[in-house]
Amino acid sequence: MLNYQKTKTACYLGFITQAIAANFAPLLFLKFHNDYQISLGNIALISTCFFFTQLLVDMFCAKFVDRIGYRVCIVASEVCSAAGLICLAFLPDIFEEPFVGIICSVIVYAIGSGLIEVLCSPIVEACPFENKEATMSLLHSFYCWGSVGTILISTLFFMVFGMNSWKWLAVLWALVPAVNIYNFATCPIEHLVDEGRGMRIRELFKKPTFWLAICLMICSGASELSMAQWASAYAEAALGLSKTIGDLAGPCMFAFTMGISRIIFGKYGDRMDLMKFMTGSGILCVVCYLLTSLSANSLIGLLGCIICGFSVGIMWPGTISISAQKFPAGGTAMFALLAMAGDLGGSIGPGIVGRVTQNAGDNIQAGMGVGLVFPIILLVMLFILGIERKKKANR
Repeated sequence: MLNYQKTKTACYLGFITQAIAANFAPLLFLKFHNDYQISLGNIALISTCFFFTQLLVDMFCAKFVDRIGYRVCIVASEVCSAAGLICLAFLPDIFEEPFVGIICSVIVYAIGSGLIEVLCSPIVEACPFENKEATMSLLHSFYCWGSVGTILISTLFFMVFGMNSWKWLAVLWALVPAVNIYNFATCPIEHLVDEGRGMRIRELFKKPTFWLAICLMICSGASELSMAQWASAYAEAALGLSKTIGDLAGPCMFAFTMGISRIIFGKYGDRMDLMKFMTGSGILCVVCYLLTSLSANSLIGLLGCIICGFSVGIMWPGTISISAQKFPAGGTAMFALLAMAGDLGGSIGPGIVGRVTQNAGDNIQAGMGVGLVFPIILLVMLFILGIERKKKANR
């Protein structure tokens, strides 16, 4: 009998790998700035490069993954992730321009991260597990726990061994994807649809419901990352906390509450209505953005940041589950396009918040106020989907 639990474990470690890739380098931004004399403008390009590379990988997956094969691509994702993290420790000192070495490393592990993002969800969806919605939520919770672990363990490591030991930590983090290469090489992997029978990109885009799902993913990514990427700055600006404490009070607690939300639905999802859970989460997200943008009390604003993690937790995996139900023949193209939409939202949202903050005289609350538009649009999309579901139920 095939051991699908091994497949699930490999995908859990895959999402932890993605969390390491997304969260480790930002902890070193000031170190890069000071040690390599890299301008803050170029430092900001590191995150842009990471997400842009993921977007390109999403587009690649939509067209070519089915031809290459799931196993080859998912093993390659772990190889790239491990190689990129190891390169980060060495290339900045090898290249004449350290910034070029950093960017090359980021591109390599961003390729791995993008493949993980696209492939782990359909791999788990194709396994014969009961209650797929709950399983999907639980799977995505490991990204949250990976984020919390990356921030906490890295912070503790730097406190004990000093920031100058960051290269050793980069190599140690590379062990996670290195070990997972074996897991993905040996675990059973099924396909959602038979080869050549998945819906094509044109077919998907002809479906109005798929456009709703794309809008949901864009708003999910924007709602999540607008708050997550600015949570540390909010904690520092509003409360006057240090960078270390700001990271722990902001993005770390945000990721923790997001993981709690996904664990709750992962455990009790069989007793819950996904659409109602997502709608309730959307309303809570609006409240959280209002707290951070309007509250005169900085502690209440920070609480809004933290609880926002809980409110956005179900949005990304929930949209994937809804899409998988609506389009069972969607195949890899569907998952890749959804991931691309989520990454697009994750790129647009924080950028808009940052631009408004800058134009408002570095008033971060003004930026958060504009971020409110994303959960509001998400609620509108859910409302339209709810009407569509009622119409089908009454037929």
